[in-house]
Amino acid sequence: MLQTIKTDIAIIRERDPAARSLAEILLCYPGLHALSLHRFSHRLWQLGLPLLPRLLSQLGRLITGIEIHPGAQIGSGVFIDHGMGVVIGETAVIGNRCLLFQGVTLGGTGKQTGKRHPSLGENVIVGAGAKVLGAISVGANTRIGAGSVLLRDVEHDCTVVGVPGRVIHQSGVRIDPLAHSQLPDAEAQVIRNLMERIDALENALEQQRRGGQPGGTSQSLKDREILEFLEGSGI
Repeated sequence: MLQTIKTDIAIIRERDPAARSLAEILLCYPGLHALSLHRFSHRLWQLGLPLLPRLLSQLGRLITGIEIHPGAQIGSGVFIDHGMGVVIGETAVIGNRCLLFQGVTLGGTGKQTGKRHPSLGENVIVGAGAKVLGAISVGANTRIGAGSVLLRDVEHDCTVVGVPGRVIHQSGVRIDPLAHSQLPDAEAQVIRNLMERIDALENALEQQRRGGQPGGTSQSLKDREILEFLEGSGI
């Protein structure tokens, strides 16, 4: 367990530019505190102790704002950044070197027993406020955008955005795990495609009305408002 904690500290040094010293990491990172306490409570859970692991889990929640059920399986080098409001369910599995931001939920979708929480492969990044729900699998090196709600299995090397989460494949492309600004806006892209299609149809109708002569195009106030919205989305 000590080696795992050392790996957790090393990943904080690697991924957080605000981590200036070992003392600061040990004293000021609630994600590290929650994970260290969880690793101890998880050992007790595996021994079959009935209440103490849950009490330790509640203590960790009280101190850090991060709720991790003692039954959850968490790999080494996992980094919970900030962490307030993170909830990790009993049957959740988190692979090595995963990165979770504040407000993330790895939860269930009902009252069924058995495996009911998600499994994350290695190097998965889950953005702030994202919800990954149900007994689904998320492949290695996948990014889940902030605020997304994922309800289905995802292959490796993907990007997931939206509600419900939509998958945009980026296989073979190395991505900076902290580069949230590179996440695409799927909804805005669909709106732009629809606008282009409508514009083409309107031009065709106008040309037919003029007897085959090409006509000019005009842009209404509503069209300009939509375009301004799309430009604000970076599309």
